[in-house]
Amino acid sequence: MQLVYLMASASIHLQLPNQMLGGTSSLSHSWKELLHTSKSSNNRKANAPAVSCNLKSKVSDMSRKAPKGLFPPEPEKYEGPKLKVAIIGSGLAGLSTAVELLDQGHEVDIYESRAFIGGKVGSFVDKRGNHIEMGLHVFFGCYNNLFRLMKKVGADENLLVKQHTHTFINKGGQIGELDFRFLTGAPLHGIKAFLTTNQLLNFDKVANAVALATSPVVRALIDPDGAMRDIRNLDNVSFSEWFMSHGGTRKSIQRMWDPVAYALGFINCDNISARCMLTIFALFATKTEASLLRMLKGSPDLYLSGPIKRYITEKGGRFHLRWGCRKILYSKNSAGETYVSGLHLSKATQKQIVKADAYVAACDVPGIKRLVPSEWKKWEFFDNIYKLVGVPVVTVQLRFNGWVTELRDLEHSRQLNQAAGLDNLLYTPDADFSCFADLAITSPEDYYRSDQGSLLQVVLTPGDPYMPLPNEEIVDKVHKQVLSLFPSAQGLEMTWSSVVKIGQSLYREAPGMDLFRPDQKTPVQNFFLAGSYTKQDYIDSMEGATLSGRQASAYICESGTMLAELTRMLEFDDALMQVKSAESADELTVV
Repeated sequence: MQLVYLMASASIHLQLPNQMLGGTSSLSHSWKELLHTSKSSNNRKANAPAVSCNLKSKVSDMSRKAPKGLFPPEPEKYEGPKLKVAIIGSGLAGLSTAVELLDQGHEVDIYESRAFIGGKVGSFVDKRGNHIEMGLHVFFGCYNNLFRLMKKVGADENLLVKQHTHTFINKGGQIGELDFRFLTGAPLHGIKAFLTTNQLLNFDKVANAVALATSPVVRALIDPDGAMRDIRNLDNVSFSEWFMSHGGTRKSIQRMWDPVAYALGFINCDNISARCMLTIFALFATKTEASLLRMLKGSPDLYLSGPIKRYITEKGGRFHLRWGCRKILYSKNSAGETYVSGLHLSKATQKQIVKADAYVAACDVPGIKRLVPSEWKKWEFFDNIYKLVGVPVVTVQLRFNGWVTELRDLEHSRQLNQAAGLDNLLYTPDADFSCFADLAITSPEDYYRSDQGSLLQVVLTPGDPYMPLPNEEIVDKVHKQVLSLFPSAQGLEMTWSSVVKIGQSLYREAPGMDLFRPDQKTPVQNFFLAGSYTKQDYIDSMEGATLSGRQASAYICESGTMLAELTRMLEFDDALMQVKSAESADELTVV
């Protein structure tokens, strides 16, 4: 995974705490068609009809001919004792866990240190009415767990389907494509896309084909689970190392795969695990719609986390905003087993201790490192978490008084009566931001304004060089790079900007790191984890976060009887201690 009234030189800059490719070508016929479509179908308010799409079609079926771990079957109805569950964190993993537990009849409280929910897919509205996002959010057609969640909460009409192409913007406005549109589906549509792409030279395309033809992707066509095992075994090598050892070229990496790697994991092919990239490739090769992109109609707060929040509250779940967990309280039973006895929470000057039957830490990597008691590092399970590190990322929004991505008609790019430009996620190998989009076109409900133009949202990856820079300098650098990609935008005025810095976002999916990802079930009896960094077969993403929530809920339900008995035992011990304290007090009174 950010709108303003027209203002001269207005800007907003935010810095958030952690908790929280070049082929050259002219426009092809299909590309002209895409440009025309974006102009005719993306205007909003009084100028154009609304565009929507449900999730009944153009979605990959991950329940068949796919690795079993990617889309678990529906859980059986829970028949055990009702549990009280406390969830720390209201990101997508926490929300997913809450929905699953509430559907099984449990009692759920969610504690969030921020004033808004959603975590890395959260957003909020500033004082001037601008929607500020934590990042750029794109939905692949194989996000079955997330789509299942959206259907459940009534958000299945909130995604807009884009053209089935992956678009690369090269310096000077030259465009490259991976065009998956074809008469037949997988795997032929993918073969056609890679053989006809104008983003690579012919030699690089042939080398690219050789590399992919000798990869586990081919096995995935007939044995998805076996292919996934092969892919996991490649976690110890970088994608560059694997790709070039199979005949791939450095040029292919620079012009195509680096931008894709940056978009997926915020690091390049030299630093990202082959497992991460090949997981995606296997899905693209076997599922026709896996490579089809969707984006939200508008801001995540209204169209993603908002509907999930309503569903949770209607089911009886409770949100406690600005309540941060300061400490996990724990003890041991007579058998020497560790258990959580409560959470020490605070909100400004208020403090409280919360007790539950089960506790779920739905945090990101820096959040769980701060939360886990240092004494728990004696377990390899928890110690491994400290080997994971997050990637810094900077998200920048730029508003213009015209249409930056309108490449055909200079005059049309200067008018404000009708939206014009490219309606899709855009990659680039020629800027410090690997992927970007014009939200006024792709997500128009909240980002299109009739008196304003493009709202570019770009993701600076890696964000390390930009983190220490002043926000004004970041905006200036990004603006210059935008103009180098779109020379036709010279002369447009930038009217507003925002900068959001996150010190550690996704965990760095470097070679060898998959070994250290923790399971959702921990050595502490009543303590569980959820988060896209935890062990699940997908990559660190919105889909991975949702899947981790399903897995955490399943573990809690499996342990329902044991958790209820543990609570009864702790309550009995507390009562016994109170009796002994009262007897001691009586003895003192007699004396």
